[in-house]
Amino acid sequence: MSYAFSYFIPTRVFFGRDCLNNNYATLSGLGEKALIISGRKSAKACGAYDEIVEVLNKLNIESVLYDQVEENPSFSSVQKVVEFGLENDADFVIGIGGGSPIDAAKAVAVLIANPFMKIEELFDGDFDIALPIVAIPTTSGTGSEVTEFSVLNSPENRKKSFKSDVIFPDISFIDPKYTLDLPTELTITTACDALSHSIEGSLSLKSTILTDLYAAKAIELIKENLPKLVNSSLVLSEEERYECRQALSLASMLGGMVISQTGTVLPHSFGYNMTTFYGIRHGVATIIFLPSVLRKAERTNPEKLRVFKESFKSVDKFDDFLEKLGVYKNIPKLSEKDLVDFSQFVAKSMHVSVTPGNITYEDIISIYKEVCG
Repeated sequence: MSYAFSYFIPTRVFFGRDCLNNNYATLSGLGEKALIISGRKSAKACGAYDEIVEVLNKLNIESVLYDQVEENPSFSSVQKVVEFGLENDADFVIGIGGGSPIDAAKAVAVLIANPFMKIEELFDGDFDIALPIVAIPTTSGTGSEVTEFSVLNSPENRKKSFKSDVIFPDISFIDPKYTLDLPTELTITTACDALSHSIEGSLSLKSTILTDLYAAKAIELIKENLPKLVNSSLVLSEEERYECRQALSLASMLGGMVISQTGTVLPHSFGYNMTTFYGIRHGVATIIFLPSVLRKAERTNPEKLRVFKESFKSVDKFDDFLEKLGVYKNIPKLSEKDLVDFSQFVAKSMHVSVTPGNITYEDIISIYKEVCG
């Protein structure tokens, strides 16, 4: 066995309670005027917005807020943020929220730094500069705070991702207290996203000894802590609740570090269509396909399930875990047209080549039928 690998993450990470207030001096030198990008409510509701403004004021750094980023940000939404940033002479960006505001912030950072670029050109990868990026996650799922990916919704209502080393955040502040009041449904779907990242990363044909170590810990943390948070009959103390949230925040970060090296595999392609056309939240839309892909991989590449089985022992036990979370409720039955269209989309994705199991077009149709039949 070879342990050879390459690894690159240039993001400076601060993790833990009050990490922003304890390390805000690191923001000095990023720029003179920050464009803060968020959704409509969460950044203010969890306290992250007030805290970042307070520390920016201490550093005599101006800021402007754009708080209209929707879930699954569209090209047109991102363009509005770019125009707002240019009008206000922003010279660095701060994304606060889940994956959507942080992914939007990454795209905005590139487009403001390259003002003659069209948004469609992001996907050509023909750029090498971006404004400095700060990420402050308020959910525990996407891991975007430590990745070089950004996912946007195209005018054709398709998820499109681009990657570049220049959109790794320069600094990420990961404070679990911002996630303490996440509702149960959002807790489940974001944790499912982090769990999918970790399991998919370990399945990937691009996995390494290092990404497997990160993935194993992330899987363990989610398996042990997510059920405690969503069990309505279990009363947790304030400190116990914080410890569970801290575990999920760490798992999300580790999952992001995993996919920053390996990328994701087929469950993500399967799930994109369910989110785009049926409105199922991304984490749930992805993880419902993971057992089928695991079983297919187990038949041909059983060694790729080693990390997964350290925590879940078997695919059947993983299925039971997901059943108890309620992720299989209300899965829509696909029309024949959607079945064909979705399967063709998945078959053309880059995920096919990095997924073990020699997945064919017929396999893809079969998996869609199995999950959405």
